[in-house]
Amino acid sequence: MSVAPAVPAATILMLRDGPTGLETFMVVRHHQIDFASGALVFPGGKVDDGDFNVRDYCDGVDDADDTMLAMMAGAIRESFEECGVLLAREAGGEDLVSGEKLKTLEHYRDPLNNGEVALVDFLEKEQLRLACDKLQHFAHWITPEALPKRFDTHFYLALAPADHLAIHDGYESVDSIWISPEDALKGNADGTYTIIFPTRVNVEMLGESSSVEEAMQMAAERTIVSVLPWMEQREDGGYVCIPEDAGYATTAEKMQSPG
Repeated sequence: MSVAPAVPAATILMLRDGPTGLETFMVVRHHQIDFASGALVFPGGKVDDGDFNVRDYCDGVDDADDTMLAMMAGAIRESFEECGVLLAREAGGEDLVSGEKLKTLEHYRDPLNNGEVALVDFLEKEQLRLACDKLQHFAHWITPEALPKRFDTHFYLALAPADHLAIHDGYESVDSIWISPEDALKGNADGTYTIIFPTRVNVEMLGESSSVEEAMQMAAERTIVSVLPWMEQREDGGYVCIPEDAGYATTAEKMQSPG
């Protein structure tokens, strides 16, 4: 059996400290999207060829190889396209772009998403630098080899700029929410939300922290284990399993019978 190649992808768990503790920004995938349709997910998507060509417009990438640089650039680009948050600085500046500046860049979201404008051209024209130094590597998942559509996805944490209004794009995602890990998991359990296994266990891990600072510190200190789930047949049915040393509280989940 031929194995489909795993397409490079990246996603950001955008974080903030809410009234009752840590919250993350999640979107609901459009029902016509062919991956995780209708599910509550983190903003992200496929890494583009152009994401490999922006080293000269990135901060915090001196130690990153070309692949990891593209993952970080792709994660930032996708979060801008999909939810309007841009982790970038004006050239020569230290602070992230302001909410006012961001409004003047909104019109780039669709052209970037459609491939009409290359990321490097956008950055050069607007004199911007991607704030890759604001990303904290959190997880690495690869879709099981048995599936026809596969992704090689890196997850990052980032503090959401307070004056950037995160909102779904209306195309790939049709709704959005700032939600605590606890409420996301409760919603999944009672049927309010659909959260696929890889997203759910990452939400669980995020929920082990009570603040943005704690989550970022936890991610910085943990060893990132690449997770390639596998299917396992047990006495009571089939299970999807992940390595026990990957740091997740849940390492196996019973698969639902069709119908």
